[in-house]
Formats: sequence, structure tokens, C-alpha cells
Amino acid sequence: MNKNSLFLSIDPEVYGRIYEDLYEKNKDELLLHYQNIGELEGRIASAYSRPKGLLSVISTGESVLEIGPFTNPLTQGEGVKYFDVLDRNALVKRALEIDRPIENIPEIDYVSQNGDLSIINNEKFDIVVSSHCIEHQTDLINHFNQVSKILKPGGCYLLVVPDKRYCFDHFLSESTIADVVQAHVEKRTSHSLASLIEHRLLTTHNDCVRHWEGDHGQTHVIDDSGAMNRVLQEYETANGAYIDVHAWQFTPRSFLNLISQLHNSDLITLLPQHVFGTPRYGLEFCAVLCNA
Repeated sequence: MNKNSLFLSIDPEVYGRIYEDLYEKNKDELLLHYQNIGELEGRIASAYSRPKGLLSVISTGESVLEIGPFTNPLTQGEGVKYFDVLDRNALVKRALEIDRPIENIPEIDYVSQNGDLSIINNEKFDIVVSSHCIEHQTDLINHFNQVSKILKPGGCYLLVVPDKRYCFDHFLSESTIADVVQAHVEKRTSHSLASLIEHRLLTTHNDCVRHWEGDHGQTHVIDDSGAMNRVLQEYETANGAYIDVHAWQFTPRSFLNLISQLHNSDLITLLPQHVFGTPRYGLEFCAVLCNA
């Protein structure tokens, strides 16, 4: 994809082959159709639109770091290492507490309680992978720059990111470069009170099929006069400690725009190589950012 393009990535050969109504369209017509119609309909426009396809770009022998695998690592095998905020024993304990399976929890090679990737100071990777991770970062710019430092020249960051339109973040606004830069200037290591209020009171159901069908439910806060007080008490009790919530909300287009703006402002070195649309009845999209 041209680095100056703000269109989502599409493979016309794949797109034109999947859907019968597109068989007779040429390349330019296919691109236009996806931009105007296919994206909103959640049509598959690339073999890499889903996580399994995205991971197929990893070649045998490439070194890989996966961030935050918890109970379901996306990558396995020789050459794969893992980074998390807890070691395996602590992850197992946490999984049992919330009734999650523990069989696939890997040994964690790098552990940082505050998610500090700078502890990896003697190794670089061809690929870094994360799934449903970046929306939890307190300082997104710092995160991207830390990833860039542990990538080899030309290395890529493969991401699976929730689309706010089809998850519990539906009613929250898309994050802007202003939001992201403010967090970076403040050197945030814990989430803001605003993020906690949004996550506790202004989210909705997490059924992506219902969202695709137009049923978005309603926010959690309805007539409970004590809800805000409970959130304020939670924030005060934490006293600056990290509380795990979503800090950032994206759609594929807003993510592409944001990463492009951050790169063009010289705030990050990673470039958006590909950002794919969210497949219909899914709640996540895939993206590829590469070292310049």
C-alpha cells in the first residue's frame, strides 16, 4: 500500500473472486466498490483480513515476539518468545480466577508489570505480534516506539485490534491524535479517570453479531445514582495504580488515519503498511505496521 494512501488495504484478485456480483468488475471498479460499499458491508477484501491469514505472512525461521498471549497465544513454535505483565504461574492463577482455560498458557520469556518493553535490550525480532493489546496501553506513542526499537530494520508489527463499532466500546468516540499526544506528554503509566468512567459506565454489550445487525443495546449507566460514586471510589482507592480498561477506541479507518498522523508528525517511526477492514460479524480488524 502506498504510504500516502488513506484507503484500507484490498487485494482486487481476492475481492473479485469471492463475491459473485463482483466477477465482471475490473480492478479500478473493485477498489471503488470496496471503498463505497464493501467496507461497510464487512466484505472480505484480502487473505490477511483475519488473524489466521495475517499470521501466515510469518516465514519459517523468522524471530517472533508475541505481546500479551495470556491463555490463547496466536503464535507458537521455535523462534517465538513471549512478553507479558505476569509470569506463567501468575497467568495461570488469573485464568483460574476468571474461569479461563490454562492449557495453552506459555512460559513467558520477558515479564514487566507495567508493560515496559525496554527490558528487552539485547534482542531484536523480525516480527512482533499483539492481539487486543494496544487499546490497553497507557501511552500509545511510547508503546509503538518501544516496539520499533526491538524490531529489526524492515521488521513488522502485526496487530489484531477491536473495532469499537462492534464491541462494548460502540458508544465511545474514536480516539484522536490529540488524545494520544496528551497521554504521551503526561507520560501516563495508569489510565485516566475519563477512561475508567467510560469503561465502567458508558460501554454496552459485547455481542458483535448484534452490533452488525444494528442492535447496540444501551450504556450500563441507566438509573443507578450510585454508579458514578462507585467509579470515583475505585479510582481513589487505586491511588495511581494501573486499572485495566480500554484507553483507546478505533475503527480500521480511524486507526489508519491516526498512525499516519503520528508518523507524519515524527512521533513514531512505524509506518502503516496495511490496515484491513473488519469482516462481517467480526469484532476485530488486522493491521501491519513496519519499521521505516
